[in-house]
Amino acid sequence: MAGPRIVLVDDHALCRTGLSDLLSHRGGMEVLAALSDPDEVLAVLRERKPDLVVLDLRMPATDGLSLLRRMRAEGLDTPAVILTMSDSEVDLSAALRAGVCGYLLKDMEPEDVITAIGNAARGELTVAPAMTLKLAQLLQSGHKGTDRRGLMASLTQREREILEHLARGQSNKTIARALDISHDTVKLHVRHILSKLNLSSRVEAAVFAVEERAANQR
Repeated sequence: MAGPRIVLVDDHALCRTGLSDLLSHRGGMEVLAALSDPDEVLAVLRERKPDLVVLDLRMPATDGLSLLRRMRAEGLDTPAVILTMSDSEVDLSAALRAGVCGYLLKDMEPEDVITAIGNAARGELTVAPAMTLKLAQLLQSGHKGTDRRGLMASLTQREREILEHLARGQSNKTIARALDISHDTVKLHVRHILSKLNLSSRVEAAVFAVEERAANQR
């Protein structure tokens, strides 16, 4: 079985080459391109349709989140992971609002990077271990003062089922197979869930669901 197909975006040639070798030779992934120019990145995404794009956060030509917004504006829905040196809660928050499916740090162990990127390519949520506490604090502050029970009550039974699958880190395709519905139907339900819960990303929805489950077990 072929490994995930990845596009890497970073302005440092050494980082691009090193990460490409790491993912290809030790991770069994197919790196379709390792680029720094945003226009080239968009062209490759349109033509090759990879499973995942790994974006540096800060680059001279553009920053990773601006490039992600360009992707979405062009209708390119390739899942995206941020790989950065920044452990800032502000950057984490901005990335989540932009809809990334992962936030990884460049000082992670190589094997952990391989595992995290592989998981993200399979549709799972990935956050660097060093960022999990900041993520929890960020989400907790975002939910402070909200009526969680009222928010959950606004969801339909199907939306609750899909939220539970999101909490397990499952991709839309996996959820579609599990519930025997179309991929597009899952995407529509996910959009409705995020809107009703006033959340910005699947990561936030997953954490919200886990917190809700924990609250009900107290």
